[in-house]
Amino acid sequence: MNQYIPLPTLPTPPPFDWEGWYGAVGGRTIDIPEANEWLRKIFQEQYPRFDGDVNPAQRSFTSPSEASTWVKGLARLHGADIVGICRVEPADVYAGRTVPHRFAIVVGARMLYDAFVTVPSKEAAVECLRVYHALGETVIALASDLRTAGHACTIEHPIGDSSVLHIPLALKAGFGELGRHGSIIHPEFGPLFRIGSVLCDLDLACDEPIDAGIGAFCDRCKACRIFCPADAIPDERSSDHGLDPQGNPRYIVDTGKCFPYFARANYCSACLATCAYQHKRWATLHDGSVGQYPTVPFGTVPPAVDPDIPHHPYPQLRRDSASPHHR
Repeated sequence: MNQYIPLPTLPTPPPFDWEGWYGAVGGRTIDIPEANEWLRKIFQEQYPRFDGDVNPAQRSFTSPSEASTWVKGLARLHGADIVGICRVEPADVYAGRTVPHRFAIVVGARMLYDAFVTVPSKEAAVECLRVYHALGETVIALASDLRTAGHACTIEHPIGDSSVLHIPLALKAGFGELGRHGSIIHPEFGPLFRIGSVLCDLDLACDEPIDAGIGAFCDRCKACRIFCPADAIPDERSSDHGLDPQGNPRYIVDTGKCFPYFARANYCSACLATCAYQHKRWATLHDGSVGQYPTVPFGTVPPAVDPDIPHHPYPQLRRDSASPHHR
């Protein structure tokens, strides 16, 4: 495998302003009691546990490889389905944020396809938040182990308000390739997983980006584009929005069309569930069988909103014509 060489990058975007975006589309209108309870647990029970004392007696390792093996084992012990390591570079940090650590331990947890047989749905929304909470426990436990071993670290929770861009870190850590829908597609788990990380200065052996032909598959496939209820997924890659680790221009979703629908339709996830990579072999049900192709109940699509708040750059796709799914 070739050694990873950082590519030229554009200025980093500001952190995603969730409340600003929700305010622009009329506020938080989704009300799912079970999802709300997961959110309560994350913000009220997990966030206060992010910090901890660092043992003054520091554990040492014979090599960065030994240290990486140790932290990866801990991450899997604490529930991670995917774990990789990379260096934190300036392009991985949101504008205006400061990260004092050199390495990211990136962890991923799979979402169960059973909840995504129909999307958008309350079941899919609950599953997303369940995994956010589970992965939150993973990063909290991993950080606690690092501090017990005498190594300071910072938790970057998967749900948001992070100082780092999780997707670029996960791409460098070998999680997969960037899909047409803007999310990572993993060779085994497809796009149906969530990402968090723990940042530290323990010298670690890094993983590398992979090239498994996923990007080339996305160039041929338009399943997510066809089934996006908000009509927010592009036809072509854009050379104006930077390059992926394989050196390809990126696909950039029109957030101004995506978010108004996302904020009303149970946090959507249609693009993830309809991904056709590997003929859906990753989309297995609890009994081990391959799940049916999901149902997407198209309905009224809210108008695009481009809020007057600091936000990441995105294209305005097909704004001059109505979505084929408008009713």
